[in-house]
Amino acid sequence: MAKITLSAARERIEFLKKELERHNYNYYVLNAPTITDFEFDLLMGELQGLEKMFPELATEDSPTRHVGSDLSAGSAGSDFVQVPHRWPMLSLGNTYDREELYEFDGRIRKAVTVPYSFSCELKFDGTAICLTYRNGRLLRALTRGDGTKGDDVTRNVVNIPAIPRQLHGSGIPSEFEIRGEIYMPYAAFERLNAERLEAELDPFANPRNAASGSLKLQDPAEMRTRGLDCVLYHLLGEDLPFKTHTEALEAARSWGLPISEYSRTAADIDAAVAYITEWDTRRKTLPFATDGIVIKVNELELQRQLGFTAKSPRWATAWKFKPEQALTPLLSVDYQVGRTGAVTPVANLEPVQLSGTVVKRASLHNKDQMDLLDIHIGDYVYVEKGGEIIPKITGVELSKRPADAARPVFPDRCPDCGTPLVRDPDEARHYCPNQESCPVQIKGRFIHFAGRKAMDILAGEATIEQLWNCGYIHTLPDLYALTREQLVALDGWQEKSADNFLASLEASKQVPFERVLYALGIRHVGEQTAKMLARHFGSIDALMAASREDLVQIEDIGETMADAILAWSASPAARQTVGRLREAGLQMAVADTADSRLSDRLAGKTIVVSGNFSISREDMKGLVEAHGGKNAGSVSGKTSWLLAGEKAGPEKLKKAEKLGIPVLSEKEFYQLIEP
Repeated sequence: MAKITLSAARERIEFLKKELERHNYNYYVLNAPTITDFEFDLLMGELQGLEKMFPELATEDSPTRHVGSDLSAGSAGSDFVQVPHRWPMLSLGNTYDREELYEFDGRIRKAVTVPYSFSCELKFDGTAICLTYRNGRLLRALTRGDGTKGDDVTRNVVNIPAIPRQLHGSGIPSEFEIRGEIYMPYAAFERLNAERLEAELDPFANPRNAASGSLKLQDPAEMRTRGLDCVLYHLLGEDLPFKTHTEALEAARSWGLPISEYSRTAADIDAAVAYITEWDTRRKTLPFATDGIVIKVNELELQRQLGFTAKSPRWATAWKFKPEQALTPLLSVDYQVGRTGAVTPVANLEPVQLSGTVVKRASLHNKDQMDLLDIHIGDYVYVEKGGEIIPKITGVELSKRPADAARPVFPDRCPDCGTPLVRDPDEARHYCPNQESCPVQIKGRFIHFAGRKAMDILAGEATIEQLWNCGYIHTLPDLYALTREQLVALDGWQEKSADNFLASLEASKQVPFERVLYALGIRHVGEQTAKMLARHFGSIDALMAASREDLVQIEDIGETMADAILAWSASPAARQTVGRLREAGLQMAVADTADSRLSDRLAGKTIVVSGNFSISREDMKGLVEAHGGKNAGSVSGKTSWLLAGEKAGPEKLKKAEKLGIPVLSEKEFYQLIEP
C-alpha cells in the first residue's frame, strides 16, 4: 500500500467503514446488493490494510471486526423474534490468492506441533442457518443475524423438505447445534424469477438473494413453493464424542441430516489446492450456485487450540472464485412493453461466450440502472451471469469508449402505442398508462390469461396474435364468444384444432377462483399473491369492495400492491371484464367448503388472527373457517375476537383494547372449538 498521511488515512477509513456498512445492509437485509462479492472484498481488504498500518485508527465497531447483520428489526411487517446464539456465528476470512492459502497453512504449522489434515468443502452460495435439535427433534432455527443473535425462522424452515423435524439412528446427542446454508437450486431460481417477471416484478439478482428473501417470508405456506434446499457443515455441542470434523458430519448424515456429498479430506495444503483447481471447473456443471471452497483443519482438538479472532476462526479460511466475466460491445437498446405497461430496456450485445452459453441480450431493468452504469451505444460492457444464470451488465470499460458514443435515449412515449409514459414516484419503472388501448399490453394480457398456471387455454402467442389481427378479440371475455365457424375459417385451423381450442375454453370454466384471479393480470399480483388474496377474501366481489386498510393489513401486501389492486378494482373496464367473465361461467369465488366443515362453533363470528402459533398462521385461519368462522385482516367494531399468538401485532392489540374486543390465546381458542 502506498504511503499515506494519518489525516488521509483517517478520512479514507471513515469512508470505507460507511461504504462497507451500507453494502452489508444491502446484502444481508435488503437482499439487493449493488456490488459484487469481489468488489466488496477489495474494499474490505483496503480497510484491513489501513487499520494494520494505523492501528490507532482501528475501532471496535469496524466492519473488519464484526459480521454483516441480517436481523429484521425495524423491517416493515416483520414479526420474527430474535434469539441469542449459544455460540457466536462468525464469518470466514477469504482470499483470491493461492499464496495466501500457503500463508494460512504456515500460521497453523507455527501454532501446532502435531500432524493435521484439512476438510475441503464447496462453499454453497446461500444464506446461513443454525439448527438446534433436542432429543432428536428440531427445536429452533436461527439466521446468522449479527453473529450474536439471529431471527427465529423456525416456522419457515420446517417447510423445507431437506430439513428433518425428527432425527433417526443411534448416538444422537441429547442436544446439539448444526449450522449450514439454505440455498435455492438453479431450477427453482429460474422458476421463481419467471413468475416474478410474469407479474412484472424485478427478478432476484441471484439464487442467494432469492434464498435469503424466502427465509424471511411472513407466510410460511409460501415457503413450500420456493423450492429451497439445505446443506449442513458444522456440528456444535457439549462433550461431542468426535475426533474430527469429517467424523462428526458422517454421524450427522447417518441421523438423516443433509450433508454435502462433495466434501473431501486433504492430507496437506497441496491436496487442498488441487481440490480447488478441480472444482473451479467442475462447479459450472452443478445444479446450484457455489462461490468458493472452504478449507478447515479437520482435527477438532486442534480447532479448539487455534481458537478465533473477533470475527472468524483461525482454523478455517475460504477460497473465493472470481466471477466469470466477458467484455463485449453494446450494439443497441430495445424497449419492451409488458402486459401491465412496464417498459424494460434490453441491451443487444455482440454475441459472446459466457459460462457455457452464448449471450446476446441482457436486461438493463430500468432507466435508473442505465444512468448508474452511464452506458453508451458502442461501449464495451462487462457481462456476468447472476448466479451463473441471468446475464447482467456490471460495468463499462471506459478506455474503449468510442469518441462518438452517445447515450441511449430512454423513450418518453410508449414504443407501441405512443402514449406518454408515466413513472410512479415510489418505483424505478416507467409505465404506459394506456392499458385499454395499447396493443402490446392487451395481447400480453391474453397470453398471460391463457397460460398454463392461469386458465390453461390452448392459445399461445401466435394464436393470440392471429385472433387479434383478425379482430376477433379485444377484451378477455371475447375468447368465450368465439365460435367454431370463426376458427375453422382462419389460416392453419382444422376442425379438430378448433374443437380442442373450444374444449379448453369450456374446461377453463372449472379453474378455481385463485387461478382466475391470477389470470386477470392485476399489476404486481403474482401466482402466490393471488392464492393469498383468494383465501383471504373468498370472492372477487369481496376483493373489489376492499378498502386500502383492509388490503395493507394482509401479510405481504404492501402499499404499492394495495394501490395497484385498488386502481384495478375502480376501473370500469375491469368491472366490465369481471361481469362478462362471470356471465361466461368462470369461478369468481372460492368453492363452497360447507361440506368439509368440522363444526359451526364459530358460526357468525369474525376473528382476526395475529402473531405466531404452534401451527402456521394460514393453518390457524383454516381452523377458523373449518369451524364456521370468518377471518378478517383488521380489527374493527365487527370483530368478535382477536386471536393473538406470540409477537402479535401491537397496533391490533391496541385497537382491540380501545374497542373492547376480547383477546384470545391459542389455548383459549382450542377450548372454544373443542367438542
